[in-house]
This record gives sequence, structure tokens and C-alpha cells, in this order.
Amino acid sequence: MVELLDTRRRPLRDLRISVTDRCNMRCRYCMPREVFGSDFAFLSKVDILTYEEIDRLVGLFVSLGVEKIRLSGGEPLLRKDLHELITMLAIRDVEIAMTTNGVLLPRYAPALSTAGLDRVTVSLDALDEATFAAITDSGHTVAAVLAGIEAADSVGLGPIKINAVVKKGVNEEEILDLVERFSSRNIATRFIEYMDVGTTNGWAMEDVVAADEIRTILSDLERLPSQYQGEVAKRYRLPQGGEVGLITSVTEPFCGDCTRARLSADGHLYTCLFASRGLDLLTPMREGATDDDLLALIESCWMARDDRYSEIRAEESPSRVRVEMSYIGG
Repeated sequence: MVELLDTRRRPLRDLRISVTDRCNMRCRYCMPREVFGSDFAFLSKVDILTYEEIDRLVGLFVSLGVEKIRLSGGEPLLRKDLHELITMLAIRDVEIAMTTNGVLLPRYAPALSTAGLDRVTVSLDALDEATFAAITDSGHTVAAVLAGIEAADSVGLGPIKINAVVKKGVNEEEILDLVERFSSRNIATRFIEYMDVGTTNGWAMEDVVAADEIRTILSDLERLPSQYQGEVAKRYRLPQGGEVGLITSVTEPFCGDCTRARLSADGHLYTCLFASRGLDLLTPMREGATDDDLLALIESCWMARDDRYSEIRAEESPSRVRVEMSYIGG
């Protein structure tokens, strides 16, 4: 297999698939309720990829070098019978991971594990119930997320990781509590700089808690080497043992070795988390495109890829429209 490279010599290794644009939380940094309210027009069933269509596309991406699949949303566990998709994908020689807010894991973790899901990452931005409620605006609780983590752990969906988006004036005080809660177990917390994904979350640079600030809060961290090309998190060993990660898209961009493509629930291929447009694969597939036709579209899209938004953020127009995170996953 000839390695597929973009214009910056970056290979295609990871595919993130949004299986739904719906979510059971309304996190302020992702799906603020004043935008994604009861009258918001989510995708209809007929407009989203079927499991068979996702499986077909995954097969094509694997033939082009993809080694890791991550299922996301929205909240992926809102998609009915998700374990059926995982059963299809598990036949392929790829790692299958999922990012979830965790509240539905007690119900679905056993079936997901049996189907072939390898591991989960759980989003949890605070342990304090009031802070969590203010961020998620959902009626769900920290206790529900923690129960989901335990359910995933009990059926071997690990190593589990915790993702926490840190926003100034909102949850910096949660950093040490999260580390203390999980560092004694084989669960790494990854702190994510608040990002300007989409255009509805009211992002401003002054709301970002920079990676340097987080390192200062944690103190005495030992940098660990990257495990593979394109690893998103900078990994550190804690003095007391255990590991944390920092995802530094804003202040320390890592565009240079990004190997990730994203597939939206309605079958559009995006080559950057901050993209404005995606390549429609669903329409040609439903109009009878052959595998070779679809491969040509994917190859052409990736080979033309020149994305490096985080490196040139300051040069971009504030009015530039970007796809919402809930639409293509994190």
C-alpha cells in the first residue's frame, strides 16, 4: 500500500466518526442551549449514514492507511443499537475507541465490550456537582458519569481516559481534584484548552487556561515520550504516580503531525476540526458510486489537504464560519 500523504507530508492514520449530531447535554463550550434548544433542527434519520454505509466507508479508509477509529457525536450512545455498528467494524484490523459523556454507559457498556469496542474516553469537566451542572446544563449528575466510568472499567473498556475542557473562571479549581480522583488508578486525565470550535460557543482568548498555567498548577511533571505519530496529548508522569495529558491546540499547536480525518453523521469528510466545509460522500454513495469512485474522492481530498488552523489562528477572520463540534465530534 502506497502511503497517502497530504501537502504537508502528513499521513492518514485516524478516522473520527460522528454517529449522531444529538446530545443529552448542553455544554456551554459545545452545544449552548440558546442555540441548540428545543426548536433546533437536528438531522433527520434519512439524512445520516446508516451503519452499513459507515462500515463501507471505514473499509475504504482502512485501505488508505487508517489504523484507529473513534466513534463520537454528539453523544454516540444516543444512536440506537450502536453495538451493531461496532460488531461490523470489529472485523477490521483497527483499534475502535469511543468518546462519550458516560451517563449511558451503565446500560450499554457490556454490549459494547462484547461487540468489540476497545476503550472509551469519558468527558468530565468537574467533580463538583454545582460546577458540573453549570457547564453541562443538562440535569445529569457527576454521580451518573462516575457510574458510567465504573461500568466501562468493569467490562474492560480501558485504559479509560478522562477529557476535561478547562475554561478560565469556570473550572480551573477542578484540575487538582480530577487528578487526585483518578491518578491512583489506570485512568489518565487529559486537560483540554478551551477551543474556538464552531461559532456558537462565544469563544474568546481571555477564557483560555493555557497549558503553561495547567502545568504550573500540577507542578513537578515529568514529560513522557509520544507513543505514536500524531498523538494528540502531551503526556506527563505525576510525582505521586499516574499520568496526565494536555491537549494544547490553542497555545501550543500540533498541526504539524495531525493524522486525523473526520466523518460527520451526514457523511461529509472533514480534514480539520476547525474546517468550514466538508466533502460530501453520502450523496455519491447513494447515487451508485463504486468503491473506486469513493476512494478517488477521499484520496483527492486528503492529498489536497493543507489545514493548519491552530498555527494561523491569529491571521484568520473572526467571522470565518467553522463547523460545530457537535456535528463532527471532538
